[in-house]
Amino acid sequence: MEILDVLIIGGGPIGLNCALEAQENNLSYLIIEKGTIVNSIYHYPLYMRFFSTAEKLEIAGIPFISTAPKPGRQEALEYYQGITRQRNININVYEKVEKISKEKNIFEIETSKGKYFAKNVIISTGFYDIPNLMNTPGENLEKVKHYYTEPYPYAKQKIVVVGSSNSSVDAALETYRKGAEVTMIIRHSEISKNVKYWVKPDIENRIEEGSITAHFNSEIIEIKKNSIIFKDENGEVNEIENDFVLAMTGYLPDFDFLKNSGIDLQGDCLNPLYHPETMETNVKNLYLAGVVCGGKDTHLWFIENSRIHAEMIVRDIISKQ
Repeated sequence: MEILDVLIIGGGPIGLNCALEAQENNLSYLIIEKGTIVNSIYHYPLYMRFFSTAEKLEIAGIPFISTAPKPGRQEALEYYQGITRQRNININVYEKVEKISKEKNIFEIETSKGKYFAKNVIISTGFYDIPNLMNTPGENLEKVKHYYTEPYPYAKQKIVVVGSSNSSVDAALETYRKGAEVTMIIRHSEISKNVKYWVKPDIENRIEEGSITAHFNSEIIEIKKNSIIFKDENGEVNEIENDFVLAMTGYLPDFDFLKNSGIDLQGDCLNPLYHPETMETNVKNLYLAGVVCGGKDTHLWFIENSRIHAEMIVRDIISKQ
């Protein structure tokens, strides 16, 4: 029975960074990833550009060369998957971790394909897998999409985009420019202040000129086959024709998996408990890395400010040897 020094759950940028740090310190390790390498980035909108510049997305000091000031999805896939090949990172893809248990000082990790044993486990699963549902009647209809990839399927269609974040704004602008009739339903009183600074004036101008209709302080109360019903800022109920709903309402970590692994979740945001200097949870030798650390507050951590987690974790693991 092989017992790894470290098993890493999640093959995103931070999971890869943890693997490189373990590799650098001669620790035996394995990444288990349920999809492809950097699976979340693979599922991003096709033409998405990062808010961060290339150097802030780098891991392990490996240069990220980009032809544009803000790298796009394809450049990021080439960078992170290229590192995986060049550094011969140990990773199993399309294998889902189903359960973590611990007996004495050894973790048993059960997956869709087998069992593994490790002295330490790092959970770096991100938050892109579970949509933050509106819990609205009709949300289960096929026309409701919680993921957006490209605008072409929505040409000549009546589109409702829910939300005012970066993903909502990108979807609204791209579908509008491909010929969709776009209506935005926004719970707040304005476009989010977190929208990319080079995009925010564009969406605000399109709304002001009437090219895109926006209902602020509003919410959908029912989705039907050919329409949606929403309540506007005056409390009035309106029904408009609709072909597709792009519900860009955000995503959540797998809280059940964290809880079933023994991690304490605290407060309304279900923040997982961990030591800020070591990233170790309340379960000894079980660590968190990356955006999963933020609970429901998914804007707290991102690649550029959580790259340091790998070094912190491996330093703590080595100190216990």
